[in-house]
Amino acid sequence: MKHDEMEAVILNTFTFYNPTKLIFGKDQLEQLKEQIPQYGKNVLVVYGGGSIKKNGLYDKVMVVLNEIGANVSELSGVEPNPRLTTAEKGIDICKTENIDFILAVGGGSVIDCTKLIAAGAKYDGAAWDLVTKKAIPNDALPFGTVLTLAATGSEMNAGSVITNMETQEKYGWGSPVTFPKFSILDPQHTFTVPQDQTIYGIVDMMTHLFEQYFHNTTNTPAQDRLIEGVLRTVMETGPKLVNDLENYEHRETILFTGTLALNGMLQMGYRGDWASHNIEHAVSAVYDIPHAGGLAILFPNWMRHNLDVNPARFKQLAVRVFDVNPEGKSDKEIGLEGADALRAFWTSIGAPSRLSDYDITDEKIDLMADKAMINGEFGNFNKLKKEDVVSILTASL
Repeated sequence: MKHDEMEAVILNTFTFYNPTKLIFGKDQLEQLKEQIPQYGKNVLVVYGGGSIKKNGLYDKVMVVLNEIGANVSELSGVEPNPRLTTAEKGIDICKTENIDFILAVGGGSVIDCTKLIAAGAKYDGAAWDLVTKKAIPNDALPFGTVLTLAATGSEMNAGSVITNMETQEKYGWGSPVTFPKFSILDPQHTFTVPQDQTIYGIVDMMTHLFEQYFHNTTNTPAQDRLIEGVLRTVMETGPKLVNDLENYEHRETILFTGTLALNGMLQMGYRGDWASHNIEHAVSAVYDIPHAGGLAILFPNWMRHNLDVNPARFKQLAVRVFDVNPEGKSDKEIGLEGADALRAFWTSIGAPSRLSDYDITDEKIDLMADKAMINGEFGNFNKLKKEDVVSILTASL
């Protein structure tokens, strides 16, 4: 359905709620001494593959926890696509050790896993019920984060994405009870993030902004300009950071934009699309590829596939963010140039552009499309059917 055939939807009524305390800046780890004791002494520390031990952050956190007399349990090894089985281990620790508070030290995957641990620790059934929304959590253990990667925005929202490797399913879920109590964001903690993960983080936050930009609510001039401004900031700073990984100012800017991109402030009054995320979840559920790598491949092809829905929307993005010259061109032509400009930008910083970059062929396109369609048609800008998903995946090979 084309945009001019749709009924105009002015700004929706909304209630904005975000209770997470954001603690931002250099040398803020000492804040743990004030934040954690109010919740109790039994603390579970959750982290990933061990990078925090190599760069010294683990030791710094443990010193602070020791100073406040915390009884520390640990869960390490959270995967880049956090797995149900890992969260279940954390839930068991919480229940057997009477955990009062969880501290996630890592990036979005560690925080996403922690959210399921926190909710699952207060739920008597299977944790997967919460992810599949068979059950709605009404309580969760309090948790906080020490962020080490600018990407997902999970440090200041209630959302989480979990993978079930047994069933090859990957879903997003969330609840008002799964906001972090606080998040500590020190740009210094992101200095050791390698170049490829830095690139993935830039792609991830940009796709969050794009997903919110494409919607059918008609009166969002302030939100549009805010998103456009954050996008331009990421595009100006990102390439500089990729070539200067320990530059404090660049790390600081990208760290802040990653949080701002998905803490709810930019999507008040409307619902973004999120179809590309749904497709990518299906891809990485089957192939376990990096989430942002999949998004870098898929999103420009989603744009091309949906140009006819509302060409003026794509034109606005192309002109305002990518500086496309609109003179003598149709809205669709301008929008297509915008999609091409996005692809060129991501390629220029080293992001993948084709599924074949991950050795993915057309062998399992039907399976991935079926997984994407598990809950029926999806997408808030334009509803996608299975043939649409197959078309986007095929164009992405």
